[in-house]
Order: sequence, then structure tokens, then C-alpha cells
Amino acid sequence: MTTIPAGEHGHIPVMIDRVTALLEPSVAAAGDTAVIVDCTLGAGGHTEHFLATFPTAHVIGLDRDQRALDIATARLEPYGDRFTAVKTRFDGITQALADHVADSAGCAIAAAHGVAGILFDLGVSSMQLDQPERGFSYARNAPLDMRMDEQTSLTAADIVNTYSHGEIAKILSQLGDERFAAKIASAIVQHRQQAPITDTATLVELIYQAIPAPARRTGGHPAKRTFQALRVAVNSELHSIEQALPAAMSALRVGGRMVVMSYQSHEDKLVKSQFAAATKSHQPPGLPMDLPGHGPQFSALTRGALQATDDEIAENPRAKPVRVRAIEKLRE
Repeated sequence: MTTIPAGEHGHIPVMIDRVTALLEPSVAAAGDTAVIVDCTLGAGGHTEHFLATFPTAHVIGLDRDQRALDIATARLEPYGDRFTAVKTRFDGITQALADHVADSAGCAIAAAHGVAGILFDLGVSSMQLDQPERGFSYARNAPLDMRMDEQTSLTAADIVNTYSHGEIAKILSQLGDERFAAKIASAIVQHRQQAPITDTATLVELIYQAIPAPARRTGGHPAKRTFQALRVAVNSELHSIEQALPAAMSALRVGGRMVVMSYQSHEDKLVKSQFAAATKSHQPPGLPMDLPGHGPQFSALTRGALQATDDEIAENPRAKPVRVRAIEKLRE
């Protein structure tokens, strides 16, 4: 398989060849009725690769970010009706497929035959990080926003300026694994008594002041965990994952495959838990034969989680923390 250059659309998609290889058997088996749902479309890098690699497949791309949808739609225009873009959170996959049956060839095929392949590439996209005005990045000053869907109301500024000390500390600790959550929350509350915190640079400075100097010198950028936690809270990311995974499993046809790429431990724990339940047999122990409908509904395609190789990390540094898990549907 040949990786499509990133070009003007940003970074090369993470582990694109191995992800495509995991989906290939189910897409090939589906033939002309193959539909892939890219639940985290972003700038469309994975989708473009799927459309180029599987010339008869349709791809449905979901994203809550209207800017991403506009960029991907323009990028993928040469593929005509083989690509459908839908504005929704990925936990809206069931409704998205149903609502567009009449105007999308891909959705019509999915309704008739089921989905052959599903990809989740979780977390913030490189494209969003590269738009400084969105406030996702701690590397450049911007309004403290972090909304993936700019039509929603809650921003990171709302959290740091209105939530209690305990609520902020809980978010930073539980969603960012931040050891100094209480200290950072105290610095935030103390500062906002004098002036609201409205930009990323101010928040980064407060984090620097709150974290002891020795700790700042290890473990990457000191603001990384706080920014991750606020982004996850603003966009209800873990709740979306909890709802999206079973909905996506239901949408798969028998023989269909799903690949999930996680970048932080909380995401991966959710994926691991739901995949373990889906691949568990409900067969009573000790029986000499399998009872119909009691075997596992899915089988695991990865032993544990796949990680990026040194070459893949060199090609795209964003691949370093990724954990990839995949399953195949055995029965309805």
C-alpha cells in the first residue's frame, strides 16, 4: 500500500498502512457493497487513502467540526458520490447512517448490507492543533476555547473561570492524570479573582507557576496534561466514546471490522473494556459443544494493543502514544 503524501492538508495520518491492512479483508469480502465509516474524519487523510486503495468502496466521514468537514469535502471532491460527509459527533453514527439513506449512495448501501469497516482516530486532530485560534495548543497564544464543534456553548474559559476549585482539580486529575491538579486549580482560582483567564498563554503561565521546578523538567510540556483534560471535558469525549463504540459495533455487518486508535490511557481503557465484553463467550462452562448464539459476537484482531514502530513515529511523531485495537464481527 502506498501512503498518500500529507501535502497541504497537514501531517501524514497515523499508522495509515497498518490501519488499512486491518480493514482490508472485510472491505475486500464486501466487494461492491463495501462501506467504510471514518468516525473521526478530520482533514480526510485516512478517508482519502481508503478511497484510493479500495476503488469500489464508499466512505462516510463523520465529524462535529464544520471546518474539518469543509476541508475534507473539498479535498475529496474528485471521488464524487463515493464520499459522504456528515456533521455529527461519532456517537451519532446510527442516526447519521439512517438520516442520509435517501441522499447518499454509501448510506443506502450501509442500510441494505451493513458497514464493512469502521475507523475511530480519537483525540484532537493535527489540523485542529494547527489552527491556533481554536485554543487547543499550549504552544501558541489564543483564546481559551477548545471546542471541536464551535456551535456548542461550553469552552475551556468557562471551566477555568466558573467551576469550583474541586471541580477543576477533579477534571485535571481524572481526565489528565495531572499529579499537581490541586495546585493548578488553586492557581487558577486565585488568578481569576483578579481577572478572568481568557487566553492559553495566561493558563500556561499559571501552570508553570503551580508545578514544582523539578517536575517541570520531566514528562514533556508541563501544560500538556491540563490542556488534554480541559479539551476532553469541553467536548465530552469519554462519554461520546462510551456511547459510540456499541453503536458502531451494531452497525457492522457480519465479517465487518472496526479499528480504534487511542492516544491517552482513559480512551484506551474504555476501548479495551468494551472490546473485552464484546469478544467474551457466554457459553456455559463444561458443555461438549457450542450453543447457538452463546459464543462471542466479536473476535479480537490484535493481541493487546498495537503500537507504532520507530519508523512510523519518525514519519509522524503524533504516532508515539497511539494504541490500536481492532475487532471483527462474527454474528449478529
